[in-house]
Amino acid sequence: MRKLVFGAVALACLLLAYVAAGPWLTIRAIQDAVRTEDSRALSRQVDFPALRQSLRAQLSDAMVREAGAELQSSLLGAIGLRIAGSAAGAGVDTLVTPVGLSALMRGQRLWSLAGGASPLRAPDPAPTAPLEDAHYRYHSPSRFTATVRDERGRPIEFVLTRKGLQWKLSDIRLPI
Repeated sequence: MRKLVFGAVALACLLLAYVAAGPWLTIRAIQDAVRTEDSRALSRQVDFPALRQSLRAQLSDAMVREAGAELQSSLLGAIGLRIAGSAAGAGVDTLVTPVGLSALMRGQRLWSLAGGASPLRAPDPAPTAPLEDAHYRYHSPSRFTATVRDERGRPIEFVLTRKGLQWKLSDIRLPI
Protein backbone atom coordinates (compact mmCIF):
# COMPACT_ATOMS: atom_id res chain seq x y z
CA MET A 1 0.00 0.00 0.00
CA ARG A 2 2.86 2.39 0.86
CA LYS A 3 4.48 1.74 -2.51
CA LEU A 4 1.24 2.61 -4.29
CA VAL A 5 0.87 5.87 -2.36
CA PHE A 6 4.52 6.73 -2.93
CA GLY A 7 4.18 5.96 -6.65
CA ALA A 8 1.05 8.13 -6.95
CA VAL A 9 2.75 11.02 -5.14
CA ALA A 10 5.87 10.68 -7.31
CA LEU A 11 3.76 10.61 -10.47
CA ALA A 12 1.82 13.71 -9.36
CA CYS A 13 5.10 15.54 -8.62
CA LEU A 14 6.51 14.62 -12.03
CA LEU A 15 3.34 15.76 -13.77
CA LEU A 16 3.35 19.05 -11.85
CA ALA A 17 7.03 19.60 -12.72
CA TYR A 18 6.33 18.93 -16.40
CA VAL A 19 3.43 21.41 -16.45
CA ALA A 20 5.52 24.02 -14.62
CA ALA A 21 8.42 23.57 -17.05
CA GLY A 22 6.09 23.61 -20.05
CA PRO A 23 6.47 27.31 -20.94
CA TRP A 24 10.27 27.07 -20.94
CA LEU A 25 10.12 23.91 -23.05
CA THR A 26 7.80 25.68 -25.50
CA ILE A 27 10.05 28.74 -25.67
CA ARG A 28 13.05 26.51 -26.25
CA ALA A 29 11.18 24.69 -29.06
CA ILE A 30 10.22 28.06 -30.61
CA GLN A 31 13.84 29.24 -30.45
CA ASP A 32 15.08 26.05 -32.08
CA ALA A 33 12.42 26.23 -34.80
CA VAL A 34 13.28 29.86 -35.57
CA ARG A 35 17.03 29.15 -35.65
CA THR A 36 16.61 26.22 -38.02
CA GLU A 37 13.87 27.98 -40.00
CA ASP A 38 11.56 25.00 -39.46
CA SER A 39 8.06 26.35 -40.03
CA ARG A 40 6.39 23.02 -39.20
CA ALA A 41 8.07 22.87 -35.80
CA LEU A 42 7.12 26.50 -35.16
CA SER A 43 3.52 25.82 -36.19
CA ARG A 44 3.30 23.12 -33.52
CA GLN A 45 4.24 25.72 -30.87
CA VAL A 46 2.04 28.61 -32.06
CA ASP A 47 -1.74 28.92 -32.15
CA PHE A 48 -1.77 30.97 -35.39
CA PRO A 49 -5.57 31.50 -35.59
CA ALA A 50 -5.76 32.88 -32.02
CA LEU A 51 -2.64 34.96 -32.58
CA ARG A 52 -3.96 36.51 -35.80
CA GLN A 53 -7.33 37.27 -34.21
CA SER A 54 -5.68 38.99 -31.24
CA LEU A 55 -3.39 41.10 -33.41
CA ARG A 56 -6.27 42.12 -35.70
CA ALA A 57 -8.25 43.29 -32.66
CA GLN A 58 -5.26 45.24 -31.29
CA LEU A 59 -4.63 47.01 -34.59
CA SER A 60 -8.31 47.78 -35.10
CA ASP A 61 -8.54 49.24 -31.60
CA ALA A 62 -5.42 51.33 -32.13
CA MET A 63 -6.78 52.73 -35.41
CA VAL A 64 -10.11 53.65 -33.83
CA ARG A 65 -8.41 55.35 -30.88
CA GLU A 66 -6.05 57.21 -33.21
CA ALA A 67 -8.90 58.35 -35.48
CA GLY A 68 -10.73 60.11 -32.67
CA ALA A 69 -14.42 60.67 -32.03
CA GLU A 70 -14.92 63.26 -34.77
CA LEU A 71 -13.76 60.96 -37.57
CA GLN A 72 -15.69 58.00 -36.14
CA SER A 73 -18.96 59.92 -36.05
CA SER A 74 -18.91 60.88 -39.74
CA LEU A 75 -20.15 58.51 -42.42
CA LEU A 76 -17.02 58.81 -44.56
CA GLY A 77 -14.83 58.39 -41.51
CA ALA A 78 -16.64 55.19 -40.52
CA ILE A 79 -16.26 53.83 -44.05
CA GLY A 80 -12.57 54.76 -44.06
CA LEU A 81 -12.01 53.05 -40.71
CA ARG A 82 -13.72 49.90 -42.00
CA ILE A 83 -11.49 49.85 -45.09
CA ALA A 84 -8.40 50.51 -42.98
CA GLY A 85 -9.44 47.70 -40.62
CA SER A 86 -9.72 45.28 -43.52
CA ALA A 87 -6.30 46.30 -44.79
CA ALA A 88 -4.82 45.87 -41.31
CA GLY A 89 -6.37 42.40 -41.08
CA ALA A 90 -4.78 41.44 -44.38
CA GLY A 91 -1.47 42.82 -43.16
CA VAL A 92 -1.69 40.75 -39.99
CA ASP A 93 -2.36 37.63 -42.06
CA THR A 94 0.71 38.41 -44.15
CA LEU A 95 3.05 39.21 -41.27
CA VAL A 96 1.99 36.56 -38.74
CA THR A 97 4.22 33.91 -40.25
CA PRO A 98 7.26 32.08 -38.93
CA VAL A 99 9.56 34.74 -40.49
CA GLY A 100 7.52 37.61 -39.05
CA LEU A 101 7.46 36.02 -35.60
CA SER A 102 11.21 35.47 -35.77
CA ALA A 103 11.82 39.17 -36.35
CA LEU A 104 9.37 40.22 -33.65
CA MET A 105 10.92 37.88 -31.08
CA ARG A 106 14.27 39.53 -31.73
CA GLY A 107 12.76 42.94 -31.01
CA GLN A 108 12.52 44.07 -34.65
CA ARG A 109 9.47 45.95 -35.80
CA LEU A 110 7.29 44.04 -38.26
CA TRP A 111 6.89 47.16 -40.37
CA SER A 112 10.61 47.16 -41.17
CA LEU A 113 10.12 43.76 -42.81
CA ALA A 114 7.55 45.24 -45.18
CA GLY A 115 10.17 47.77 -46.27
CA GLY A 116 12.60 45.05 -47.30
CA ALA A 117 14.67 44.68 -44.13
CA SER A 118 16.20 41.26 -43.63
CA PRO A 119 13.90 39.20 -41.37
CA LEU A 120 16.65 36.87 -40.22
CA ARG A 121 18.96 39.51 -38.78
CA ALA A 122 18.64 41.61 -35.70
CA PRO A 123 19.21 45.35 -36.04
CA ASP A 124 22.53 45.17 -34.20
CA PRO A 125 25.68 43.60 -35.68
CA ALA A 126 25.44 40.47 -33.50
CA PRO A 127 22.15 38.64 -34.18
CA THR A 128 20.31 37.63 -31.04
CA ALA A 129 18.32 34.48 -30.46
CA PRO A 130 14.56 34.92 -30.30
CA LEU A 131 13.35 35.73 -26.77
CA GLU A 132 16.96 35.64 -25.56
CA ASP A 133 16.79 38.63 -23.19
CA ALA A 134 13.15 38.19 -22.24
CA HIS A 135 11.66 38.71 -18.81
CA TYR A 136 9.54 35.64 -17.91
CA ARG A 137 6.52 35.57 -15.62
CA TYR A 138 3.65 33.26 -14.65
CA HIS A 139 0.30 35.05 -14.40
CA SER A 140 -1.71 31.93 -13.58
CA PRO A 141 -1.28 28.16 -13.88
CA SER A 142 -2.36 28.44 -17.53
CA ARG A 143 -0.90 31.82 -18.59
CA PHE A 144 2.79 32.69 -18.96
CA THR A 145 4.46 35.71 -20.56
CA ALA A 146 7.87 36.45 -22.03
CA THR A 147 8.53 40.17 -22.48
CA VAL A 148 11.20 41.62 -24.76
CA ARG A 149 11.96 45.23 -25.66
CA ASP A 150 11.68 46.54 -29.21
CA GLU A 151 14.17 48.84 -30.93
CA ARG A 152 12.66 51.82 -29.08
CA GLY A 153 12.67 50.12 -25.67
CA ARG A 154 8.92 49.46 -25.59
CA PRO A 155 7.71 46.09 -24.25
CA ILE A 156 6.42 43.34 -26.54
CA GLU A 157 4.70 40.66 -24.50
CA PHE A 158 4.48 37.08 -25.82
CA VAL A 159 1.65 35.21 -24.10
CA LEU A 160 1.70 31.44 -23.80
CA THR A 161 -1.43 29.64 -22.72
CA ARG A 162 -1.87 26.08 -21.54
CA LYS A 163 -4.49 23.69 -22.88
CA GLY A 164 -4.24 20.40 -21.08
CA LEU A 165 -0.53 19.69 -20.75
CA GLN A 166 0.56 21.62 -23.83
CA TRP A 167 1.65 25.27 -23.92
CA LYS A 168 1.35 27.38 -27.09
CA LEU A 169 2.06 30.96 -28.08
CA SER A 170 -1.43 32.41 -28.42
CA ASP A 171 -1.07 36.19 -28.14
CA ILE A 172 1.41 38.99 -28.64
CA ARG A 173 0.69 42.26 -26.86
CA LEU A 174 2.21 45.00 -29.02
CA PRO A 175 3.17 48.48 -27.77
CA ILE A 176 0.72 50.22 -30.08
